[in-house]
Amino acid sequence: MDFNAIAEHLSVANVPGLLSVDLPRPPDKKTKDKGRSGLPHVCVDPACMVEFLTFCRDDEALGFEVLIDLSASDPSVDDENLWILIQLLSVRHRHRLGIKSLLPKSALSMPSSTRVYRAAQWHERECMEMFGVTFEGHPDPRNMLLPDDWPGYPMRKDYEFPKEYHGISCE
Repeated sequence: MDFNAIAEHLSVANVPGLLSVDLPRPPDKKTKDKGRSGLPHVCVDPACMVEFLTFCRDDEALGFEVLIDLSASDPSVDDENLWILIQLLSVRHRHRLGIKSLLPKSALSMPSSTRVYRAAQWHERECMEMFGVTFEGHPDPRNMLLPDDWPGYPMRKDYEFPKEYHGISCE
């Protein structure tokens, strides 16, 4: 299935959380749209992510048995949202799906995807440490890259690197 067929299948099935489909587009000077490059993706409500992923995994026509990636992106200091980005793969059907979810920086919490895809465990832990996202229901929310008392979230655009950590210069 190509992306358009996958998007149509999700729309017809009325999958919980599906908000929109975002395709690459060229810039438009009339509407001042900057355009968007990259791969097509579906936009999903973060509160419904578990139900959405469960459908993508269990639906026979889609069969997305592998979560390849779960990450976040902070587009700018001024943007009100973080982007949660997920990539799914169906080895059997040989197709992929990109998923994007906007999470308000004022409320960085969403349900954990680990009960649908075990591979999400490490990815979610990295997002917790680097971006400050809380994944509710995560089975092991310990830090794996930074010390437990590290100040802030290094991948956020508003992060200020500490001058010192436990008496050790960071400059």
